[in-house]
Amino acid sequence: MSTPLVEVHADAAALATTVAGELLTRLADAQAAGHVPQIALTGGTIAETVHRELARLSPGTEVDWTRVVVWWGDDRFVPADDPDRNAGQARRAFLDAVGATQVHELPSSDGGDDVDAAALAFEEVVHEHGAGEFEVVMLGIGPDGHVASLFPGHPQLEVVDRILVGVTDSPKPPPQRISFTFPALNRSRSVWVIASGEGKAEAVAAALADTGSVTDTPARGVHGIAETTYFLDRAAASHL
Repeated sequence: MSTPLVEVHADAAALATTVAGELLTRLADAQAAGHVPQIALTGGTIAETVHRELARLSPGTEVDWTRVVVWWGDDRFVPADDPDRNAGQARRAFLDAVGATQVHELPSSDGGDDVDAAALAFEEVVHEHGAGEFEVVMLGIGPDGHVASLFPGHPQLEVVDRILVGVTDSPKPPPQRISFTFPALNRSRSVWVIASGEGKAEAVAAALADTGSVTDTPARGVHGIAETTYFLDRAAASHL
């Protein structure tokens, strides 16, 4: 496993522009090579800023969004139209605007299954439409060091035989979520952890420290096949 790369940018706006531009370059390169790239998106404030930059920058690129397969690393298990849903945020911010058509939202609570059954059933969607590897997985990091909906000390950290898991006791609301597992997230050429603000600085430092545990800081458990990069603004990098 290679040492994570760290990029520090002046502020959240510069960070978002860089991440959006780099993603578009990766997608264009993959498509030029004849691939249909698969990506996993995340939620949160900085993710929304990145998504808006993708909407702004995409028209000037060669990326064909109908040939990009879109997933989410996790989402809230709430009704599909709930504003807390990561999928709805991304659709509003850029997916609808760029014409993405191969979009696979994680299950919502109005599908009839409980959270665990919904997570298990969605694995069939991943088997049908997944390529076995992401081009890029984008993740936020919580102040507690969580990524996706894999929280410190929770049993989902230990799951190695599933693609997705249900979460029923998230320490931040809403309590029920569905998340990709570490083995699934790590089947990515590039894992990007994106963090902005002083409130993330301690978690970022713990994730990048020479010593520490995945149990305490789940972000330590994600890594790309080719690269793992932390995209930070100065505030998020202030404890490094």
